[in-house]
Amino acid sequence: MSEQQDVIGELGDAEVLAGVRWAYLSATTRSLETYSEADGHDAAWLGNTRYTLFRDRLDRVFACERYAVRSGNDDADLDLLYDQLSKRDIDTMPRLDAGLVRRVNLNGSPGWAHSERRFLLASSAFGQVDQMPWPQKSPTKQRVARQRNPEPSQPSLFEDLAFEEIGGLEAMATAEQDPDLTTYVVAHSLDPLSQQIELIFGRPRLNTGGGQAWHWRQNLLGTPPAGGGRRRDSTPLPTGPNTVLDAPVRLRRPAEERRDDHARGEQ
Repeated sequence: MSEQQDVIGELGDAEVLAGVRWAYLSATTRSLETYSEADGHDAAWLGNTRYTLFRDRLDRVFACERYAVRSGNDDADLDLLYDQLSKRDIDTMPRLDAGLVRRVNLNGSPGWAHSERRFLLASSAFGQVDQMPWPQKSPTKQRVARQRNPEPSQPSLFEDLAFEEIGGLEAMATAEQDPDLTTYVVAHSLDPLSQQIELIFGRPRLNTGGGQAWHWRQNLLGTPPAGGGRRRDSTPLPTGPNTVLDAPVRLRRPAEERRDDHARGEQ
């Protein structure tokens, strides 16, 4: 079994990926509903708002930080959990056990971990997820992208060297140790004009000089959303590699905006 199959299978069966998907759809929908150029909002505002709400929704669905369950009752503090969520968000929120996922930040970068697997967030320009420029990202993201690939597809750079030459080169290549947990990245993007979105989970690859940005990655928008309820749905996301090309998802525009378009069409 490949690492992709193993990781996606584990996180899919545990419904962690369903939680990530719910959090991003909720955050992006709310951001677009609030976004208004007439009110002075711009692309930077939309990006910052989307990221902040995404982080908040992840903490909600995984019962982390201010949404942590402290009473031993998973249904406690529902007023706080549901505050500012739409009825659709509440109805579709996956029902997950508190403690399934914990907050484990990396050098100040928000991170969430299930067992020994952690993921961070990284935004991307729409349509450029496969070319994410990791060398231009933060030192933390570069460190994650520099992790050793457990399934190298090419021979090691050291294989053809004399034994005495290997030690120094290996020491240079591994001077910065891998993070304490195997760390993956959830990359997300939004086109504000078409309102299409992308959401993937994968192992980043430090693409110095450009090129492919992932050892492997999984599209999280390729399946229907899981059913919701107060924190369990029995339908996991796909457990194998995604062999179908990603299809960006278009978010439904707010009803008020659709009514305005209809009214203009009748004039």
